[in-house]
Amino acid sequence: MKGQSEYPLPTCRCSGGNGSDILPLLIVVLVLASAHLAWKGLKRKELLVKNIRNIAIVVALIVAVAVIVIAKKNKQMTTTAQDKTPVAARVAPAMEADTGAPNPTTAAEKLPRLVDLGATKCIPCKTMAPILDDLKKTYAGKLEVQFIDVWENPDAGGKYGIKVIPTQIFYDAKGEELFRHEGFFSKEDILVKWKEFGMQENL
Repeated sequence: MKGQSEYPLPTCRCSGGNGSDILPLLIVVLVLASAHLAWKGLKRKELLVKNIRNIAIVVALIVAVAVIVIAKKNKQMTTTAQDKTPVAARVAPAMEADTGAPNPTTAAEKLPRLVDLGATKCIPCKTMAPILDDLKKTYAGKLEVQFIDVWENPDAGGKYGIKVIPTQIFYDAKGEELFRHEGFFSKEDILVKWKEFGMQENL
């Protein structure tokens, strides 16, 4: 079930993933502001009580910001869980997200395979979607293209051994891994890499 994976969720290469990484920055800014107020008060020989009051105000602001960020994060998670339409279908309907298991094929149907592991809320993953869709349509019957949303299917990230998204993994027709790349990968670079592996006849 979602949310109960034994594997940690891979992080998006473009940012901190869910946006909660802004909280430490806000805390640092507010702490610096608190220190500035305290130093300013001491220079002016203000009463200690007034300095404590200023620091207490800043601490209260830190707590308020933390509560707002956590509440917003929980609301986003609840909204995603309640939405019956898969995120992958809304962001990139042309690319159907897989569950993480290789597609069953017969020996005669086995093809070189490109697996893109990402998430539909990750910015570079979104830019990969039309590229994967184009490859899937253009090279149908010659190249198998899979997209796996590792935030929707947490176990897939661990099974494929990835830590960063998007990650593209190249497999030959026998299912052996040839190469993997982390981050955005253009269509041109993908085709060049396939040709390096002697796949010209497929492309």
